[in-house]
Amino acid sequence: MKTDTPMSPSDADHGTPVSVKIRERLLAARKRFNANDNIAAFVEPGELALLLDEVEVKMQGVLDSLVIDTERDHNTGNTARRVAKMYLNEVFNGRYVKAPTITEFPNAEHLNELMIVGPITVRSACSHHFCPVIGKIWIGVMPNEHTNVIGLSKYARLAEWVMGRPQIQEEAVVQLADLIMEKTQPDGLAIVMEASHYCMAWRGVKDMDSKMINSVMRGVFLKDPNLRREFLALIPNKS
Repeated sequence: MKTDTPMSPSDADHGTPVSVKIRERLLAARKRFNANDNIAAFVEPGELALLLDEVEVKMQGVLDSLVIDTERDHNTGNTARRVAKMYLNEVFNGRYVKAPTITEFPNAEHLNELMIVGPITVRSACSHHFCPVIGKIWIGVMPNEHTNVIGLSKYARLAEWVMGRPQIQEEAVVQLADLIMEKTQPDGLAIVMEASHYCMAWRGVKDMDSKMINSVMRGVFLKDPNLRREFLALIPNKS
C-alpha cells in the first residue's frame, strides 16, 4: 500500500515566487519595505537572479497590456529582460545590496575645519512615476577629534547607494545625512541637493527648466548661522 511522504520545507516552497518569500521574511521581522528602503538583509544568496526572472515575466505582462507586439517587433523583443535588469541591477540596486564597505580612520591630526565635498552627481527615479531624478549633491562636514575620517570617494559611494532606490528628494537627503552621521560622527553635517525631476519635464507640466533644491543641516550647522552661511557661500553656482 502506497503511503504519502511528508513534504520537506524546500518541497513546500517549490513554486512560490521569490518575491513572496522575501516579503514574508520582512513581514515576520516586522520590517518596513517601502520603495526607498534597503532590504538586502532579507534577500538570500541566489535569490536576486530568481527575482530578476520574476520581474521579467511581470514586465512582459505590462508590455502585453500596452498592446506592444514583442514577438514581431525587433526593437522590443528583449525589452522585458532589459528593463528587469535595469531596475534590479542598476537603477534600484540600492534596495537589494548591502551598503558599500567604507574604511574609517581616526582623526589623527585632530582636523576641525569645514570640509566640503561636491558636486557629486546622483541619479535616481521618483517613487511616484519612476521618472529619472538627476542632480548634484554638496556635503559639508565639521569634524572633531573623535570624528571618523573616510575617503572623499566614499561620500559618492554612499550617495549612490542611497539614491539607487525609488526616492523622493526630501527623504533621500535625510537618509544620506543619517548614514554619514552614523559613519563619521562629526560635530556638524550639511547637505544640499539640486536636481531635475523628469516627472515634471517629461510629463505633467512638461517644464524642462525647473529644479528642486533642498538641504539638511545637523549639529553645529543648525546652531551657528555664520558656519551655515560659510558653507552655502563656498558652494559654486549650482545652476
